[in-house]
Amino acid sequence: MDNVHVITVKGMSVDEFVARHASPNPAAAEVFQPPTKCVKSAMDIPAWEHSEAYHELIGFINSVSMAIQGKKISSEVPKTAGVDKVVQLFVKLNALVDDTPPVDQPQRFGNSAYRTWYQKMTDSAEEMLLGILPEDKKAALPEIRAYFVDSFGNSTRIDYGTGHELAFIFFLCCLFKVGVFERTDSAAVGLQVFDTYLTFARRLQMTYRMEPAGSHGVWSLDDYQFVPFIWGSAQLAMNSPIEPAQFLDENVIARHRNDYMFISCIEYIQKVKTGHFAEHSNQLWSISAVQSWSKINSGLVKMYQKEVLAKFPVIQHVVFGSLMSFKPVKPGTVLSSVRLGFVPPSGMSRAPMPKLDPPK
Repeated sequence: MDNVHVITVKGMSVDEFVARHASPNPAAAEVFQPPTKCVKSAMDIPAWEHSEAYHELIGFINSVSMAIQGKKISSEVPKTAGVDKVVQLFVKLNALVDDTPPVDQPQRFGNSAYRTWYQKMTDSAEEMLLGILPEDKKAALPEIRAYFVDSFGNSTRIDYGTGHELAFIFFLCCLFKVGVFERTDSAAVGLQVFDTYLTFARRLQMTYRMEPAGSHGVWSLDDYQFVPFIWGSAQLAMNSPIEPAQFLDENVIARHRNDYMFISCIEYIQKVKTGHFAEHSNQLWSISAVQSWSKINSGLVKMYQKEVLAKFPVIQHVVFGSLMSFKPVKPGTVLSSVRLGFVPPSGMSRAPMPKLDPPK
């Protein structure tokens, strides 16, 4: 039996929420605005936390968690042509890395060839993205391109961190809004598109010796990522082959690194760091004491909100437009939540992925 969950928004099911917020005139012309920075100081963080973009972001993360629990990266899941089109973008991006090898330089970190790769990527971004956007949504290119090019690090500092990862999550949200992805693609986006992005981000980090953006232990669980720990714990929340206390076991890592994002993250950390795990990754070490993966997942979402999304040094760089709007949500709107790891009583309907409405 499939695991069934309901995301509620102020006591409503997602279907009811969508019905209330759907555009009364779907055929109306859409107006897309160029994205701009809106978080100018720490005083703007509360406005960000009450924005439409923030609520849609958390709803999206929880929806993918719901869709991928109990599934391996290799699991057969529904997908439309849009998923394959976006995965193919990384074939092109990898080819640009192949054509831009690191240069010999005295500095250990921050290989300057990354700046050459970044320029090639930005020069190619418009053509690549126009190839996946529906004809009637090509006007959304400026906002979608802004999130895409910011997903791969900073060319000035040659660094990468959770802010760049966040840009890619915004990019994925936008692709749902403009119809590149369908609502049935939620599992494939998490297991295939995001895992492809994660693998590519690691290649950039290793090839060009990119610095972590932000101090270790302050902004994130590890030096570079956060979301794969959320979605990786969701994968393990149902029918998990391992308990949380086992994720550092060498045999477990070797057996499951290609199946679960959480385990692949642990393997990557051990590959790039030396010393005792409890010393260089203390927060992850403490997670191994939590009793269930569902509790780990809910705790990580809260931690993500506090340690990444509430940090001005991260959010100051985020841009907002028509698709990911800085407009405030309606008063009383409750942030979406999801409960993983159980099968509700029969008769409870499956909640679809929350609709990410295009701008009205």
